[in-house]
Amino acid sequence: LQQVFGYADFRGPQQAIIDHMIGGGDALVLMPTGGGKSLCYQVPAIARHRAGRGVTVVVSPLIALMHDQVSALEELGVHANFLNSTLDSQDASAIERELRSGRLVLLYAAPERILTPRFLAMLDSLHERQLLSLFAIDEAHCVSQWGHDFREEYLGLSALHERFPGVPRLALTATADDHTRADIKQRLQLEE
Repeated sequence: LQQVFGYADFRGPQQAIIDHMIGGGDALVLMPTGGGKSLCYQVPAIARHRAGRGVTVVVSPLIALMHDQVSALEELGVHANFLNSTLDSQDASAIERELRSGRLVLLYAAPERILTPRFLAMLDSLHERQLLSLFAIDEAHCVSQWGHDFREEYLGLSALHERFPGVPRLALTATADDHTRADIKQRLQLEE
């Protein structure tokens, strides 16, 4: 928190969430916009990567957010990248090579890309080499039909738990009522 991001203290429940994630736990985080949700997966991603645990995959439906997050992390010296439709095939292939190497700390991608056979095969390879650290599912309310931004491709994200059961998962959202929270937990298998 201090070395990379320059903050002296955590805000609200950040430290408890981060400690839980570094320790390998799963969580659903409901925190207001601007409340520091990104740090709840970025700090564990850095700590787990430094401990030799590999890459954190961040599921995000928002291309602009991916670009902003990666730019900010790279400025801070954290090796991050994204795979999305703005890349040509040559750039995407270069990023996939970096992903397979385990050098990336964080990789941002949309759910529809993550669930392709090609991407899942890369994750399988990382997992076999114990280089798949953490899944952060941003905008997790998109998984819920009760949520205001339901996206059908988010429903397939339960495959991450089924395929990689030992990899911690963090679902994050700023907007989720009781029904939506229950739906997120059930659909992403985060009941515990």
